[in-house]
Amino acid sequence: MHPIIIFSKMDFSQSNLFGYIEDLQELTIIERPVRRSLKTPEEIERLTVDEELSDIERAVYLLSSGQDIQGTSVVANLPVLMRQNPAETLRRVLPKIREVLHVAGVEMQLTAAVSFLTVLQEELVSIHTYSHSFLHIILQHLEHRDAGVSNAWLETLLAVIEALPKETVRHEILNPLVSKAQLSQTLQSRLVSCKIMGKLANKFEAHIIKRDILPLVKSLCQDAEFEVRSCMCRQLEHIAQAIGAELTKTVVLPELVELARDEGSSVRLAAFETLVNLLDMFDADDRSQTVLPLVKSFCEKSFKADETILVSLSFHLGKLCNGLYGIFTPEQHLRFFEFYKKLSTLGLQQENGHNDNQLQVQTLEQEKKYILIRKNCAYNFPAMIVFVDPKNFHLELYSIFFCLCHDPEVPVRHTMALSFYEVAKLLNSGVYTIHKELVTLLQDESLEVLDALVGHLPEILELMTNGGENCGSENKLLSIPDLITALTTAEQRAATSLKWRTHEKLLQKYACLPHIISSDQIYYRFLHRMLTIILTNNVLPVQKAAARTLCVYLRYNRKQEQRHEVIQKLIEQLGQGKSYWNRLRFLDTCEFIMELFSKSFFCKYFFLPVLELTHDPVANVRMKLCYLLPKVKSTLRIPTDKHLLQQLELCIRKLLCQEKDKDVLTIVKRTVLELDRMEISVDAEQLEKEKQQNEGRSTNINNKIFEKKRRDSKTSSVLAKSITLSVPGSSSATPAGKEDKKSKLVRSQSFSTQALHPKYNTLDKCPNKSSATGYMSSVSGMGKNCMLPFTDDSFRTHSGGNSGNAAFPSSSSRNLYNSADQKSSGNKEIQSRKMNIKSRKSNS
Repeated sequence: MHPIIIFSKMDFSQSNLFGYIEDLQELTIIERPVRRSLKTPEEIERLTVDEELSDIERAVYLLSSGQDIQGTSVVANLPVLMRQNPAETLRRVLPKIREVLHVAGVEMQLTAAVSFLTVLQEELVSIHTYSHSFLHIILQHLEHRDAGVSNAWLETLLAVIEALPKETVRHEILNPLVSKAQLSQTLQSRLVSCKIMGKLANKFEAHIIKRDILPLVKSLCQDAEFEVRSCMCRQLEHIAQAIGAELTKTVVLPELVELARDEGSSVRLAAFETLVNLLDMFDADDRSQTVLPLVKSFCEKSFKADETILVSLSFHLGKLCNGLYGIFTPEQHLRFFEFYKKLSTLGLQQENGHNDNQLQVQTLEQEKKYILIRKNCAYNFPAMIVFVDPKNFHLELYSIFFCLCHDPEVPVRHTMALSFYEVAKLLNSGVYTIHKELVTLLQDESLEVLDALVGHLPEILELMTNGGENCGSENKLLSIPDLITALTTAEQRAATSLKWRTHEKLLQKYACLPHIISSDQIYYRFLHRMLTIILTNNVLPVQKAAARTLCVYLRYNRKQEQRHEVIQKLIEQLGQGKSYWNRLRFLDTCEFIMELFSKSFFCKYFFLPVLELTHDPVANVRMKLCYLLPKVKSTLRIPTDKHLLQQLELCIRKLLCQEKDKDVLTIVKRTVLELDRMEISVDAEQLEKEKQQNEGRSTNINNKIFEKKRRDSKTSSVLAKSITLSVPGSSSATPAGKEDKKSKLVRSQSFSTQALHPKYNTLDKCPNKSSATGYMSSVSGMGKNCMLPFTDDSFRTHSGGNSGNAAFPSSSSRNLYNSADQKSSGNKEIQSRKMNIKSRKSNS
């Protein structure tokens, strides 16, 4: 076959021809860098390393004469070398790394900082060895000209400080820090010193901090550069927590007051945030006389300043209001609340079409900051409920809550969805007032909002339907229809999206619905939907989540007709479905049923349908069934489920004899070994009942036998008397012989009566447990045709196999014994009677 060329699609006019040429030229330009990136033979030769070199020798060679990328690879591989050969790595490789780092680029520096931190975190060497070998290298590169590299080494050093002994920290870090923090040092050096002092505060006692560190702190708080003052101000929180409340009041608070009035906005912002974080350490006097005036001034100037100030203020406002709650006057309380209301709608246009603060057209950066401010207001909404009092929610805060839940920006609504559960808990009896907002968020167009709400959905729904004394039955009944519609809409939207994790999470949380709504509502609105998802969805985690939730719905459904209908559908559409995928999901569903339901329920409805899958034509289904068989066997109870145990053993035997797939057969044999170690639970109550029934039957039989023996003995004594009194002769001997034969026949029947009831022997009375030894005999003795018989107790008790015959004689052999004994005893009795008659005749 030759390719068909359609010339009608090609236009070779002059204009199009030049277009094709230009396209070809662009392609050649694109390909040129690819050709240039190929290595020349000389470059390949330089990059080639002798394969016979050891890892240590190769590392040393690459660090000495290799290219930068090879050296970076060795530095990244340093933790591996330390695990394999720490002594040689420290002796030969680490000195080479120290030499290379002096002239290394940014990539190798960053890699080295990460590798050094990994060696510390994984404790590949002792802390003494680490401080001797690695610490000096870290300290040398703290003031690297690249800010990213400097910060990477600083993070490594801060982690090392926590692990180092105090004396090492004092000599190697604290003492040199005195000179590094001087004004004469570089800006980078002083910034590093600020961050190190914040970490050192947690390492030493208060008196050492007061003597050695606080003088440096004061000096850096008054540094000429605002970056240093701001950085040191943010470390004051760690220092205050280390020195305690008294020193904080006398040393730290005055510095914060001064920094809060600093000319630099970033310094004032750092001072404000530090004051808010340290509110718990200040007493009431300090809060009212020192902190509150500073905060008021900061808030009043915030709208005139940069929006960055408002972003920070909106984030800390909830903590600030609750921290100063006890010292607010009613006027101050109202002022801060109004300030929060203003922030929560900042950037939104009102109904009259004008902006709330009469700003002009906003820039993109301003809009982003306004969105962030409203997001922070949503984050602080639970704290503001506490500030205002939940009793005043409907009057004071509901309008703000409504606006935030309907905000045009997804991040704001997402934050409200995250905090919705906290709001519902705080409202308690008034939770019914926010039902409409729950429905709104459930039906939100963004799945991110739905995903945030789903996390605490069961708790929210329970509060909605059962929370509070004032939430009467009338409110519950009115709220449920909207709620059900919102829940179904949310699931359908999640199902049609590509975010299957949100769909899975939602289905898992819907398992709470039996505690929220009625069984009929679940049956008609949710249960069949779960079955449809199992049958039609293509995502396995989603199918499993739907299967488990369906089993929960079935567990709480008390209507037998609905239960039987669902069970029938599960068996027919999943267990007997045409698709092997559906049959696999049936096994998953059965696993959930064993988890959620009683053992008797599973055995009654699902045990045999599961075993039918041993004949499944797909190997994966049979394989999954084999993995499930130990759990299936654990549902059995003896003697109630003896017949099911026999079916299980027959299925195992068929798999062993008929399975052709080698992978499945391997798993079958492994499963047989596991089944052999299992012990089946015994139903003691049922066992006792059967024992009592058997004892009652045996008692009745013994009584009947005793009565027959007694009647037979009377009959034999009468016959004996008649024989001794009768006149001897041939004519009279014949009837007496007939009567004697009849009595012997009666005795023979009565003696053999017990042998005619083998089911009452002791083997059937006490089947205490049934081991799976038949599995092992089948595996060990499996030949070409798999002819080895089963020796399981359940088979012995039911069919009286070979092992039963070995322990007890069969009924036929016992009948033979009894008849033989009766014949011999009867002959001896006749002979004795004949001797008596002869002796009497001779005497006469």
